Amino acid sequence: MKTRLNKTPWFQGILALLLFLFIGIAQAERIKDITSVAGVRSNQLIGYGLVVGLNGTGDQTTQTPFTIQSIKSMLAQFGVTLPPDANPQLKNIAAVVVHANLPAFAKVGQTIDITVSSLGNAKSLRGGSLLMAPLKGADNKVYAMAQGNLVVGGFGVSGNDGSSITVNIPSVGRIPNGATVERTVQTSFAQNGPLILNLHTADFTTAIRVSDVINESVGKGSAKAIDATSIRVSAPYTPEQRVAFISLIENLKVNPGQAAAKVIINSRTGTVVIGQNVRVMPAAISHGNLTVTITSKPIVSQPGPLAGGSTVVVPTTDIEVKQEKKRMFLLDAGVSLNEVVQAVNQVGAAPGDLVAILEALKESGALKAELIII
Repeated sequence: MKTRLNKTPWFQGILALLLFLFIGIAQAERIKDITSVAGVRSNQLIGYGLVVGLNGTGDQTTQTPFTIQSIKSMLAQFGVTLPPDANPQLKNIAAVVVHANLPAFAKVGQTIDITVSSLGNAKSLRGGSLLMAPLKGADNKVYAMAQGNLVVGGFGVSGNDGSSITVNIPSVGRIPNGATVERTVQTSFAQNGPLILNLHTADFTTAIRVSDVINESVGKGSAKAIDATSIRVSAPYTPEQRVAFISLIENLKVNPGQAAAKVIINSRTGTVVIGQNVRVMPAAISHGNLTVTITSKPIVSQPGPLAGGSTVVVPTTDIEVKQEKKRMFLLDAGVSLNEVVQAVNQVGAAPGDLVAILEALKESGALKAELIII
């Protein structure tokens, strides 16, 4: 039976995505790809600074008093004192917020990438240079110093008549290697004691399998699953031995446990992803679209020459009702993912209708899966 949904790019794309997602389900994964070492993580940094050298696209200082205050404070550090009532009208300076991620084990003198975002009403940061700005962590300590020329991927132009065009976001830029690390972050990796491996996705089966693989490779009793997320691993004490030990463990391969049965629906785009273990109990599905078309056609009513009336416009309305005739399909107990997709395809459901069908199956108890709408 041929259906129109079978020919739509939407259904073909969804089916290709599902096949791509579930072809390699049973393949082994490296422990490196599914876990992370507790305490080994990046840290967020944030700072405030000034971008100078803009081509008249900076902050309107009359509306951003903090920009003027920052300029006065900076000039005072260089021995330039402005009168208290001075209010310079500058268009080539912008107040910005600088943020970056400080990687784990970053050492003093290394450089990191930074992102610079306008804080005021600057139109564009293109062509600007960031002056030295300290970047602080959550403990309010300075961990890096940022400075350099911005790389802005967007631009905006405007005409005298008020017309304008903007490509991407010109008020945000990046500086590759724009900050120098000034302080290191201490981690628990070098400390004596066991290491904790945390799974990216909590799963009891995967945690047990990871501990079993480590015990088989390193020695019985070396690893023990604490819960669905964490595995405690006995590790050497010296830092160089711990590094070699982690290098050995992270390259071991394990077969992760299958994910719980889920159906994920994006209500904004109509995208539906059905997990591998989704099953449907006996159910009957009927689907049909009711289309009501109302058309208004004005008709001119003109009286005869001697009638003495006046010409008027009389509206007339035509109402047409169409209902698609769809068959009712029966799903047997424990049907597979492929059979669910084929059954919904036979019904001829559009993305919005497909969501309604799945919600109805879940409400009736026929859909044995977690229904997640995002």
